[in-house]
Amino acid sequence: MDLRRLALAVVTMVAALVGEFGCSAYGNVVTFDVKHKFAGKRNNLRAMKAHDMRRHGRFLSTVDVDVPLGGDGHPSGAGLYFAKLKIGNPLEEYHVQVDTGSDILWVNCVGCDKCPETSDLGIPLKQYDHKKSSTSSLVYCNNEFCATAHDGKLKDCKPDLQCEYYVTYGDGTSNGGYFVKDTIELQQVTGNLQTSPTNGSIVFGCGSKRAGNSNTSSESVDGIIGFGQANSSMISQLAQNGAVKNKFAHCLDNVDGGGIFAIGEVVGPQMNKTKMVARQSHYKITLKEVHIGDTIVKLETSFFGSIDENAAIIDSGTTLAYLPTTIHEQVIQKITSGKSLEMEKIEGQFSCFKYDKNVDDEFPVIKLLFKDSLVLTVYPHDYLFRFRDDMRCIGWQDGGPKSPDDNEMILLGDLVLSNKLVIYDIENQTIGWTEYNCTSSVKVKNGNTEYSVGYHSISSASSFTIGGILAFLFILYSFTSLFYIA
Repeated sequence: MDLRRLALAVVTMVAALVGEFGCSAYGNVVTFDVKHKFAGKRNNLRAMKAHDMRRHGRFLSTVDVDVPLGGDGHPSGAGLYFAKLKIGNPLEEYHVQVDTGSDILWVNCVGCDKCPETSDLGIPLKQYDHKKSSTSSLVYCNNEFCATAHDGKLKDCKPDLQCEYYVTYGDGTSNGGYFVKDTIELQQVTGNLQTSPTNGSIVFGCGSKRAGNSNTSSESVDGIIGFGQANSSMISQLAQNGAVKNKFAHCLDNVDGGGIFAIGEVVGPQMNKTKMVARQSHYKITLKEVHIGDTIVKLETSFFGSIDENAAIIDSGTTLAYLPTTIHEQVIQKITSGKSLEMEKIEGQFSCFKYDKNVDDEFPVIKLLFKDSLVLTVYPHDYLFRFRDDMRCIGWQDGGPKSPDDNEMILLGDLVLSNKLVIYDIENQTIGWTEYNCTSSVKVKNGNTEYSVGYHSISSASSFTIGGILAFLFILYSFTSLFYIA
């Protein structure tokens, strides 16, 4: 399926995310244990690109928070990240895909139609049962948050009618169910790299029906947690209640895996930032030029359409990087010209060649120049990923997803975002980044207090080990303490 022909996600919210974040009288930083979805599946490039295609259909919108994350963004490795959450009383563990392109948290529920029962990712799958949790409660359509997210009171709403949701993605998959409020375990930050457990509550989707390829065991997890900008997301709920700063940052390490994912105000290093394109559901910014070595590719609005202003979508949930055909052809020509490379197609999609030297010595650095002097530098060792010890594959792919008016866009995923600290400031509608050591730590700020949040390492329950854990930190500014969701 041509990625350029993928429709952007269409989301029909039959209901809205509801509830408040009850953090005992404290507030501030939360994390999820997150692993890479395709970890241990090193050579399945077809599955990697298929994931990106499904991922492109999941663009919804949203948000703000801080939490622990794990995995690696290497194209021949895991491919995406998933978090381990503890929900309910008694607490049960669930693995959910971390998705900056969608807006709600949902997990599969008992009695779900066509939900997966096994996973090839080395994780146990579990279905949530609200009847077995003493702290759960159903959300009904007359709830004010349900009406707000639905842009008004639901038609024919009755006091006993549950608040439902239905999400349709551009790849043809869908998930539907109803909303539930329950306890989620948090880890309170008590000092630098120190935490202690505490509980909060959140409203999330209880998935009762799935359709499409999302029920295949090869990529199965228990659900999705969205970090988009819509009011229905968990982060947006917290921000609306004054619980968090509407900002987050990630640093993805593609060498050792894992990294840091902090939600809230990250203190430090200085970096350029650019304004997001206004009134967009995705994290979209304006691209001005592409430099391929000493060759400059000036972008015409005809590539993307005047409405999108040469837009590029920044999305850590996508593994590779996608360019309009005109730009992609120039990139490939510049990379391969004048070199004795025997190109071959791997799995019919990836252009690869044998090469056992240092790629940085022979191939060009590619720079993407954005509005407000923000520059994204992509080195050969980033975009020429190792498939085998003697084989390199080109990570730049032909064809970004189509915008609603059928214009092409640039989509930048982990391939080019790894090894950089990327900060999303939703409050001020800016994005910025800088080169960074993702195995170190970052400082998060709460009032006048700063705490360090660092790189972590976790193991899967299966036979493979995830390289690391990213710290998602929910910084809850209305109180005095910091928490992790773990």
